[in-house]
Amino acid sequence: MSKIPVISEHIEITPGVCGGKPRIAGHRIRVQDIVIWHEGTGLSPDEIVDHYPSISLADVYAALAYYHDHQDEIRQEIAEGEASVREIQAQTPSILQEKLKNRNDTKNSIPPR
Repeated sequence: MSKIPVISEHIEITPGVCGGKPRIAGHRIRVQDIVIWHEGTGLSPDEIVDHYPSISLADVYAALAYYHDHQDEIRQEIAEGEASVREIQAQTPSILQEKLKNRNDTKNSIPPR
């Protein structure tokens, strides 16, 4: 009896593609994306496929299986991504917030009549 490498049919890691992170084979959808959609937003595997019909249900379940086999690694990648977002947000002011601040400053600088 031979073994069939099911996960490797669905998950691949390619240096230079998606930062070398595990992803759905032939796609740029990372395992961590599937985990965030499933655990973070509560989407079921069927709902993920409905939103991304170019992947199969088997791809989603393979990504979740890969995650459970490499949970610490994937959690670390998610945490690093969230930290990068926070850092970029701290360095890049919101244009909307700047406009609102300027509007409020202008309103407060006009002397009352």
